[in-house]
Amino acid sequence: MTKQQLVEVFDTTLRDGMQVEGVSASVEDKLRIAEQLDYLGVHFIEGGWPGANPKDIEFFARAQKELQLTTSTLVAFGSTRRPLGKVDDDPTLRNLIESNTPAVCIVAKSSDYHVEQALQTTLDEGLAMIADSVKFLHGAGRQVLVDMEHFFDGYCDNPEYAIQTLEAAQRGGAINLTLCDTNGGQLVSQMQAIVSKVVAHFPHTSVGMHCHNDSGLGVALSLAGIESGATLVQGTMNGFGERNGNANLSAIIPNLILKMDADLNCAPNLNKLRDLSLFVDEMANRASDSTLPFVGTSSFAHKGGVHADAAAKVKHSYEHIAPELVGNRTRVLVSDMSG
Repeated sequence: MTKQQLVEVFDTTLRDGMQVEGVSASVEDKLRIAEQLDYLGVHFIEGGWPGANPKDIEFFARAQKELQLTTSTLVAFGSTRRPLGKVDDDPTLRNLIESNTPAVCIVAKSSDYHVEQALQTTLDEGLAMIADSVKFLHGAGRQVLVDMEHFFDGYCDNPEYAIQTLEAAQRGGAINLTLCDTNGGQLVSQMQAIVSKVVAHFPHTSVGMHCHNDSGLGVALSLAGIESGATLVQGTMNGFGERNGNANLSAIIPNLILKMDADLNCAPNLNKLRDLSLFVDEMANRASDSTLPFVGTSSFAHKGGVHADAAAKVKHSYEHIAPELVGNRTRVLVSDMSG
């Protein structure tokens, strides 16, 4: 990545994070989380799928009246029109318009296998579904971001068609093309090569990353994608998400700011990151993970005698950053191991 590259953060905690087993957050809680994400400075907050369930319906209705965002853009999530359907009578697209958010994000199939097997339609119709839906939403005055589902798997199977799906979204007026590692199975080197080719093919359109943690690489893949030229990163606070979770923004954000010198709106409020992490756990009624990088209780805790002694003399000897930068602190634990 270039020095001081502008990177936009797209938070999906309110949708992906609320799908996790055991998470319980009310509409009131979701509104409060959105306020705190706005305070941190994320660019986009995805609020959920309007019309999909009672909570999301109530959230968007109340958000229009109660949310006063100052730095973030609220996003409604949905999908393309149905196969062989019409955009002007598609219920999902209608709900996106009626949510009255300034931006919308739709998921689109970018894998020929999924178009033919999951949607059970032709590849040409798959492209038309994308182009028609983006054009319709763009024509209604919405900023349109597109999540290209199964993009990396699709690219490996049929790169020509995967690129055509991106071109269809671009033709419709999409402001961002987000490449999704939906199954979470990519490795860094392979993914970087693909992202570099996509960025070169679309030099005037923002490319984004949406990674899952099934191989334990969600954060690494997201950062590598930014290094390869992507300028938007999606994720959830604390890595909440289906299966093994989504890419963890509480690790991605400080890495981008402190290690990669990226330009993020979040930078001035980075010392509030740990507070936000704890707040999201509280709203989701979950115990905080003490081992989370940067924000976890154990991130800057020293127990072994050698480590504790060295950290007491020179803090950075066993700390990769000053913990105060992310709102954390050094902890020295007393035990039989500390001498």
